Amino acid sequence: MVPDRTLIAGGGIGGLAAALALAREGISSLVLEKARKLGEIGAGIQLGPNAFHCFDRLGVGEAARGMAVYIDQLRLMDALADGEICHIDLKESFRARFNNPYAVVHRGDLHGVLLKGCEEHPMIDLRTGAEVVGYDQDGTGVTAKLADGAAVMGCALVGADGLWSHVRRQVANDGPPRVSGHTTYRSVIPTELMPEDLRWNAATLWAGPKCHIVHYPLSGWKVFNLVVTYHNHAPEPIAGKPVSDEEVRRGFSHVCERAQNIIRHGKDWHKWVLCDRDPIDKWVDGRVALLGDAAHPMMQYMAQGACMAMEDAVCLADALAKASSLKAGLADYRARRVLRTARVQLMSRAMGDHVYHPDGPHAALRNSLMGAKSQDQWLDALQWLYGGNGLD
Repeated sequence: MVPDRTLIAGGGIGGLAAALALAREGISSLVLEKARKLGEIGAGIQLGPNAFHCFDRLGVGEAARGMAVYIDQLRLMDALADGEICHIDLKESFRARFNNPYAVVHRGDLHGVLLKGCEEHPMIDLRTGAEVVGYDQDGTGVTAKLADGAAVMGCALVGADGLWSHVRRQVANDGPPRVSGHTTYRSVIPTELMPEDLRWNAATLWAGPKCHIVHYPLSGWKVFNLVVTYHNHAPEPIAGKPVSDEEVRRGFSHVCERAQNIIRHGKDWHKWVLCDRDPIDKWVDGRVALLGDAAHPMMQYMAQGACMAMEDAVCLADALAKASSLKAGLADYRARRVLRTARVQLMSRAMGDHVYHPDGPHAALRNSLMGAKSQDQWLDALQWLYGGNGLD
C-alpha cells in the first residue's frame, strides 16, 4: 500500500518551506536530504515583503521576524564616481504599501527557523543521507530512488533539490544549467573591520563596469556580509571554493578607492560561478512537481531566490488543498507560478546587464533614469513583486 504522504527531495529552504506549508493544510510529508546533517551554507540573504507574507502562512512569522535585521534603505552607488545614484526608503511608506518589512538575515538562521518548525510538526518526517536520484510512478503512487539503492514510496514527489536537481533531469530533461560567466566572492567580517564610514543600515550595491559590490549588516549588527561580483566570463561552474585576497581584488582595480577599501577588509573569501536556467513550463510529470531552484534557478540580482521558493511552497500547498485531485492540484500550482517566476528569472539577468554592470553612456543612462525616480514611483514599480502573497 502506498503511504499517504508527499515526498520532498531536498531539505533546503524550499524543501522545508514546502513541508511546513503542506502540513498546515493537513498533508503529511517526508523530507529526503542528501547531506548527513540538515543545514545551509552561505551567509546573508535579503528578504522582501513577499517573504514575510510567506512566513506568516508557514506559521513561522514571529520567529522569522525575531532573527532579521531591518535595514532602512536599498542604496545604489556609482562605483566609479563614488556617489549615490538612488535609494529606496524601506521605512514607513514602504511598509505601509506592502504590509511587511524588508530585511536581511543569515541564511543559516532562516534555515534554522524553518527546520525547527518542521521538527516540531507531527506531520513532517525528516531523513538525512537520502539523496533522491530518480523516480518511478504509476497510477497509485511514486517511488523515489535513492543514491544508496533504497526506494521510498509516497503519493507525490516534490523536487526541491536545487540547481543540479536530479528530479528536474527526469521531469524536464533539458540539460545542465547555464553558466553565466559571473563570478561571485563572499566574505563575512566582524562589524569592527568594516570601514566606519560605510557601516550603513542599508543593503548597499556599488555598480561598476562588469562588476559590483554589495554589503549589509547581519546577525544583530555583529557582522557585515560582503558579496562582490565580477563578470569575468568564467566558463565552468564553481561553488564555495576558497580563494586568495589577491584573486578577489583583481577584478576591482578600476573602481573608486572607497569601494576598493571594502574589498580589502574581506577575509576568508569563497568563490561561486553563478548559474541559472532559461524559464520552462514543464514543471510537472504525473505525480511529480518541481519547486524553487529545481524549477527556476535565477541570478541573485533581484534577491528573490529564497523568496520565490517560499512562494512556491505556499502556492503548492494551497493548490493541493483546494483541488479535486492530485493532477488538478499540480496543474493549478504550475499555472499560478510559471509566469511569475519566469519574469523574475529574466529580470534578474537583465539587472546584471543594465543596472549593475554597464559602462560609459549605458551607465550614464542608468544613473539618469534611476536617479530621477521618486519614492512613490519606486513603490509602484515594485508592486507586482512585493504586493502579492504567492497564491495568485
